[in-house]
Amino acid sequence: MLQTFYNNFGFLGSLAIAFGGFLFTIFWVSGIAGICDSDTTRFKTAKMILSVVFPPYPFFWILVDMYQQSQRMKKE
Repeated sequence: MLQTFYNNFGFLGSLAIAFGGFLFTIFWVSGIAGICDSDTTRFKTAKMILSVVFPPYPFFWILVDMYQQSQRMKKE
């Protein structure tokens, strides 16, 4: 698979695709872990199912959670 990327996109392109896929997987798993660890139990199961079925959802959840935490830190 990486050889196909290398043949089509060259060294830097295949490196970028492999690194992007790695980061996508890491952020997806961390988003699912954050959703599972959240204190709110309302719609928790629906959020977990949505994060597995629709993988971009954990990214948006992480961004919103980071924004909310930064707002809480500014208030304190």
